[in-house]
Amino acid sequence: MKLQKNEHRHYVQQHLNQSSKYMKDGMNALNTAFIANGLFVLIKKHRTIYKPIYIYHLTDTNTDNVFVQPRSLFVVEENAQVQLIEIYKNNGLHESFTNEVIEIAVQQNARLEYYKVQDENENCHHVGTTHVQQVGKCFTHCVTVTLNGGTIRNNINMVLEAPNNEGHIYGLYMLNGKTHVDNHSIVDNIMPNCFSNELYKGIMDGSSTGVFNGKIYVRQDAQKTNAYQSNKNVLMSDTASVNTKPQLEIFADDVKCSHGCTIGQLDEDAMFYLRARGIGEKQAKALLLHAFATDILEQVKPEKLRSYLEQKIDERLGVDKL
Repeated sequence: MKLQKNEHRHYVQQHLNQSSKYMKDGMNALNTAFIANGLFVLIKKHRTIYKPIYIYHLTDTNTDNVFVQPRSLFVVEENAQVQLIEIYKNNGLHESFTNEVIEIAVQQNARLEYYKVQDENENCHHVGTTHVQQVGKCFTHCVTVTLNGGTIRNNINMVLEAPNNEGHIYGLYMLNGKTHVDNHSIVDNIMPNCFSNELYKGIMDGSSTGVFNGKIYVRQDAQKTNAYQSNKNVLMSDTASVNTKPQLEIFADDVKCSHGCTIGQLDEDAMFYLRARGIGEKQAKALLLHAFATDILEQVKPEKLRSYLEQKIDERLGVDKL
């Protein structure tokens, strides 16, 4: 891609395609090979964006199959704050395939909140890479919510390149039918005194399948790192399944790191407690599942987005109001 000479050229030269260092796969390379244009957003120094920036990916599959490869680059400069929200929707019943890459560079004392919501039908397939590069000491907060889709692969990389960085990654996937979702995450601690926290939760029904593969790197110079990772899943049917593999690769000797995963069904004692108080089985399940998802929903800071997600989850659980 030939870059035009303008005031933003150096941002593109410095930060575009940083994800290829971690995503050495054909889909990332394909997206890069076909870059002709894309979305570039710069949040300038000392700016606070008080309203969220929404990016809507609306796929029209009414008349034909669709293949799209969106590419985005966000740069958040020193002392800036912004909330970024991506929403994926579609109309129509033809097949669609989305191969997306979004790269975000966050600089000194900046604050980024990033939210990704996937709510497409079973004919929509998605491979997406979100690459967050914490260039200076800053704060990042990322949440991915998958409600519907066909075959989905979500890659998220968080690279802590400066001392004292802080990063949080959250995910919620509520699957039904034959939906398959892969959530792959990388948290790379390069410099010392960084803190990261990662929590993914899954609710699987029907014949859906889920995968969680999270990896935390602690490099040799990243002493005093605190890094935590957890994946929790509830299976609602005998035909639903999940595979989970949290991983740590630690090359420093003065760190605090932990990881873990759980797979199970709804707590029978909790179900009995609710049923014994006159709550129907369907409502009792809905209450327990809603409570299970609350840990992630509470991490969605924009009020309107959180209300939208709560409404969609209530509809999925089959109740008008909890």
